[in-house]
Amino acid sequence: MTDSVGILGAGRLGQAMARTALRAGRRVVIANSRGPGSLASVVSALGNGVSAGTVDEAASAGIVVIAVPWDRVPEAVQGLTWDGQVVMDATNDWAADDLEGRTSSELVAGLVPGARVVKAGNTLGADVLGSDPQEAGGRRVIFVSGDEADAKADVVAVFQDAGFATIDLGSLATGGAMQQIHHPLAGVNLIQL
Repeated sequence: MTDSVGILGAGRLGQAMARTALRAGRRVVIANSRGPGSLASVVSALGNGVSAGTVDEAASAGIVVIAVPWDRVPEAVQGLTWDGQVVMDATNDWAADDLEGRTSSELVAGLVPGARVVKAGNTLGADVLGSDPQEAGGRRVIFVSGDEADAKADVVAVFQDAGFATIDLGSLATGGAMQQIHHPLAGVNLIQL
């Protein structure tokens, strides 16, 4: 089990992922481009188990969540060293006109050589993602895609430990395409009974 989650981005999505990781019993390091000093109120609101860190500190966690706007992804990961970490791509390319026939997560994988990329957490709004996944007698569903089974298993474990049901959609190319904006599963909020 990966016991630490680093989050690059401290906006609504980053905070929602921090709540999810905390619910799963993981330690969380959250970072933004302005530095740890700018995150005091965010860390205070999220509570015990979350610390503010530098981008490098967040990127050294076992699972690193990219939770920045799509156009800031290259800047957010630039200069970081990846040594087998699982990188969870929770971003959405809203225009999707710059993908050149690939999925957004395949592009992200090219930006983080040495990391193992998993697409997850991008089909729900931040408010829904960060809320209790137990609803109507069932569990909210998270879709997961990736090219490496062990990396997907690490991400699945976080979501399942937080109370979600997960559905593995396959590879970054196949499953990632289903999760993208303007595709079948974008914005779909399912409950597994």
